[in-house]
Amino acid sequence: MQNQFLVLFLLLGLTSIFAQEKGKIILNDTLKAETIDPLRPAKAAFYSAVLPGLGQIYNKKYWKLPLVYGAIGTSAYFYIDNQKNYNVYRDEYKNRLEGKKSDSEFLARLSESQLITAQKGYQRNRDLSALFMVGFYVLNIIDANVDAALSQFNVSEKLAFKPSLNRNEITSENNFGFAMNYTF
Repeated sequence: MQNQFLVLFLLLGLTSIFAQEKGKIILNDTLKAETIDPLRPAKAAFYSAVLPGLGQIYNKKYWKLPLVYGAIGTSAYFYIDNQKNYNVYRDEYKNRLEGKKSDSEFLARLSESQLITAQKGYQRNRDLSALFMVGFYVLNIIDANVDAALSQFNVSEKLAFKPSLNRNEITSENNFGFAMNYTF
């Protein structure tokens, strides 16, 4: 019994040894060493903190500039607009407490509780706009930092992650999936 296993092991082992290809010897080193700047992420974050979008320019990601200025600019616009409307309703409420008549026909029709509700609504929207403005500013800094850090990684064309469509031989159906390939 032991002899049979030994013979079987030797036969399978020898066939697998002969089935392997001989390794190729690479004479030229194909890897290129690139210098990595450890301060690059910090510089990009600093530039974005000084002026929003400057870190994206430093990273040469110019297409992100409209996104940065669009997000911060829209938040600033809504902050200013809500502050202006808040001041209109607050001034109208103060004038009513002083006994003055309103210049606006629309505001004259509103009750005092409606004026207070409108003030609170515009104040809340103004505060949310300020919060979004600060959030987009911080997101701009984080984006510049992460993009600068990730740009130093060596991503080769040999590594691929792509969808694949395989035909199932048994059921004759197409199976969809993702394949990760690395070619040597």
